[in-house]
Amino acid sequence: MNEKLLAALEEDCSLSVEQLAARAGMTPEEAQAEIRQAEEDRLILGYKAIVDWERTAQEAVTALIEVNVIPQRGEGFDRIARRIYQYDEVESCFLMSGSFDMTVIISGRSLKEVAQFVGRKLAPIEGVTGTATHFILKKYKEKHLIFEKQEKQEEGFVYE
Repeated sequence: MNEKLLAALEEDCSLSVEQLAARAGMTPEEAQAEIRQAEEDRLILGYKAIVDWERTAQEAVTALIEVNVIPQRGEGFDRIARRIYQYDEVESCFLMSGSFDMTVIISGRSLKEVAQFVGRKLAPIEGVTGTATHFILKKYKEKHLIFEKQEKQEEGFVYE
């Protein structure tokens, strides 16, 4: 798989096949065939827009939850991860190194909805030994995209 093509797709999947091919140094036909194959092989898992929901009327709360678990014999953390990521509220689920085992990122309409998810669905899962919820107050950058409108910066020199 052409890594330049993958990088161009990851940076902006709204580009045309012709634009993607040019960035990857391929013909549009080659690019289209590689994209199709990568989708079939599940190398490309999907395409998604990053939306600044704070600029809409939609109320939403995003939380990062630290989760401690007891690994399961023969399956490690995978079985518990599958139980967690099945829920619609879960946007992301990662195995971590450090002072906790997993990070779960969820979204809800209110603080109460997120708290209920943690208390009623996440914490009672067998093998989960503790959680710590952190609410995201403001997003500045996600997936390399800056949320604040950028003003042009003047070029200049700093003299000491």
